[in-house]
Amino acid sequence: MESSSAASGGSTRREATRQKLYEAAVTLIAEQGFSATTVDEIAERAGVAKGTVYYNFASKSVLFEELLRHGVGLLAASLREAAEQTARDGGSRVDALDAMIRAGLVFIDRYPSFTQLYVAELWRTNRAWQSTLMVVRQQAVAVVEGVLREGVEQGEFSAEIDVPLTAAALVGMVLVAALDWKSFQPERSLDDVHAALSRLLQGRVSGRG
Repeated sequence: MESSSAASGGSTRREATRQKLYEAAVTLIAEQGFSATTVDEIAERAGVAKGTVYYNFASKSVLFEELLRHGVGLLAASLREAAEQTARDGGSRVDALDAMIRAGLVFIDRYPSFTQLYVAELWRTNRAWQSTLMVVRQQAVAVVEGVLREGVEQGEFSAEIDVPLTAAALVGMVLVAALDWKSFQPERSLDDVHAALSRLLQGRVSGRG
């Protein structure tokens, strides 16, 4: 049997390989679509043998499903950390939502191809991984729902708000605004985009308050 250190080293190497495959797949699929992207291209872009792809993933579809889980998992973790850090700093739930908006923008700025791909797939209904997509979508939205429910319980937010819909709207706002920023307004800074969305969150668009 392998020693624990050897096993750990093997696990680390495999994760590094899978990360290369994720990055290669997301870039290629965002550029040319899922159907047009081949396993050979993914392997070539990742700098590995074709067999390595199949060693780590049973098929291209499985790779894509795992890519969705991996990417949205990173997004949910960044949102959760932003909310938890705000709580540690003594901030309000509005402050937590604002921090989550910024965390979402930072994520999208770092992974624009994944975000573009994820949003495009949300609107498709005939994919084999549709159920997986719904699960990972809820993973990110649930983090925002948690903060909204805490705010309602503490009297910081109105008890009349529709928590699931409001959470989905906030996540959607960040995704769509960020894609518009990256595609059509790249000259704007992250701070500038965050400030605009922060005004929407805090109801200051009218100039009052």
